[in-house]
Amino acid sequence: MGVYPFMFGTAKDFEPIVNKLVEGGFKEPYNWDEYAKVYFPQAAGLASVAEEAEKQGELDKASEYYLRSSAVYRIARFPAPRSAVQREAWNLGKQACLKGLSLRPHPVAEILIPHTHRRSDEGASIPVYHLVPSSASPTTPVPTVIIFTGLDGYRTELAVWMEGWRQVGVATIVLEIPGTGDCPATPGDETSPDRLYSSLFDWIDAQEVLDSGKTAIWAFSTGGYYAIRVAHTHADRLAGVVALGGGCHHMFSPTWLDNVNHLEYPFDLANTLAYKWGYGDDVDKFKAEALEKFSLLDDGTLDRPECARLLLVNGTEDEIFPIDDYYLALQHGAPKEARFVQGVKHMGEPMSFFIILKWLYKLFGIEADPVKQMQTLPFKPKY
Repeated sequence: MGVYPFMFGTAKDFEPIVNKLVEGGFKEPYNWDEYAKVYFPQAAGLASVAEEAEKQGELDKASEYYLRSSAVYRIARFPAPRSAVQREAWNLGKQACLKGLSLRPHPVAEILIPHTHRRSDEGASIPVYHLVPSSASPTTPVPTVIIFTGLDGYRTELAVWMEGWRQVGVATIVLEIPGTGDCPATPGDETSPDRLYSSLFDWIDAQEVLDSGKTAIWAFSTGGYYAIRVAHTHADRLAGVVALGGGCHHMFSPTWLDNVNHLEYPFDLANTLAYKWGYGDDVDKFKAEALEKFSLLDDGTLDRPECARLLLVNGTEDEIFPIDDYYLALQHGAPKEARFVQGVKHMGEPMSFFIILKWLYKLFGIEADPVKQMQTLPFKPKY
């Protein structure tokens, strides 16, 4: 399929799961452990096929089945691993995903970047997926797109973009945002991303095959919040930043959060955001405190005099994060660029992807076809 969030998945892999969910009468609010358990037999079965294929030297088949297994585990832990069984699904899913990606002709590597700027209570490393074109060398370093993932899509999902960028001569780094996946940054500390990205940029600067003068960020959804922040806090270390479908202030409004569970997002968005920002199950406390604590307007970020080149992209009818946040960002601080997709909801897909690809091509000074790159995204099972 390749349709979000079923990257690397096939419809037939989910048919027996859907049947069991219907038979079991699963309805919100879910018992997340019981919900996740339904997915495990199918995911394990796909992984078994992958393991046997790998033993037989059928690496293409093994890669596909590992990735298909990871897709099933992903939906088991979706939208966030809030229970013990969901956390197990996350661990098994990322193992299967990395195995599948590592068996491809151009294997993706997992790098543990030292978190050198960390606070004592934060993790010692930043797990990222990394892929570098074969043309890269110390004498011909390549541009890098850093992909900030979102609220529910982690590096195991946004990895779908990596091969397309490799084909146009651009390296990729994919990492999770605070409070999601394996990100070591403290989710409830509004300054933790500043330390996180200082560590990341220091590592990039030390890589001879990466052109540190051509480092850009493409952030998806909730990751857009962090993109706007880093464009201001680390302006001198970035050639450009794209915030797709993010927010900066109104996204934390109690009134907005009171309504988002019944809008565009298919799960309990306010609850998932509370969990992500370190509030656990205390949604009411998150609603009461988030605006004052995390607003990029109220903390002065948007009014900083320096900002990296920043492109704001979203659909005008976004029901996950209000488009008002981008109008607000345009009214403060250094000049920014913006492109809104009229009449479309969250992230303005698919038109927004073409807008962003062309912008990044121009930023890097490369000639490439966005249609051809987009064609690398769908997952086409062979087996």
